[in-house]
Amino acid sequence: MFAPGELTRDRFLDGRLLVAQPRSGYRAAMDPVLLAAACPARPGQSVLELGCGVGVASLCLGRRVAGLRLTGLELQPEYAALARENAAANEIGLEVVEGDLAAMPHELRGQSFDHVIANPPYFAPESGTAAADPGRETAQREATPLAAWIAAGYRRLVPGGWITVIQNADRLPDLLAALALGGGSIAVLPIAPRAGRAAGRVIVQARKGGRGPFRLLAPFVLHAAPDHAGDAEDLTDLAQAVLRRGENLPVSD
Repeated sequence: MFAPGELTRDRFLDGRLLVAQPRSGYRAAMDPVLLAAACPARPGQSVLELGCGVGVASLCLGRRVAGLRLTGLELQPEYAALARENAAANEIGLEVVEGDLAAMPHELRGQSFDHVIANPPYFAPESGTAAADPGRETAQREATPLAAWIAAGYRRLVPGGWITVIQNADRLPDLLAALALGGGSIAVLPIAPRAGRAAGRVIVQARKGGRGPFRLLAPFVLHAAPDHAGDAEDLTDLAQAVLRRGENLPVSD
């Protein structure tokens, strides 16, 4: 478990969500907020997050949409414990199950969900330098193949349910190949740091058993200024709406 001095308490959704997370371990930032905003869940539906970390994506979704049944699966026990504490502190119902998606815990094998969301590790096993903090390394470097994340998500979805994933843009071919094996109606939303810049992230959404056409959406642009200038925040109006006010980020029709 983390000691109190090893944690920070960070504001999301303009302070409507206060989340404890490790000072030196894996730290959630913008990506889980975008993931939550892209999930088309409606009140009364169920959502499973694969690899929920300290719970930021699920809790952002729970703050945005009332009446959801939220479940998170997390491999690292200390992060799962923080997710439970964060849910309780923010008075949002979130069941957190400890376990490995490659060997799905028995608590989840018999369950189906209307939506699955995931923010899988971005870095391939052989790429770059390992992070000094083991929790951060586990969260960021792929040990279970991306295709296994998608297959596990599809198995937990009801027919016609939606899977929503945020990932590095360079992993898009792998992501599309995996999603095509169990679904369709695939939509891709590139996330660009500034107008005219290449997308660094993508949000991809697919429907289990879907037969709709592939859709490539116009980029979602995060920053309004053409270049980074100082520490002042320069989010676009749409980015402000999603990241600060908790508004939807539509991907699928």
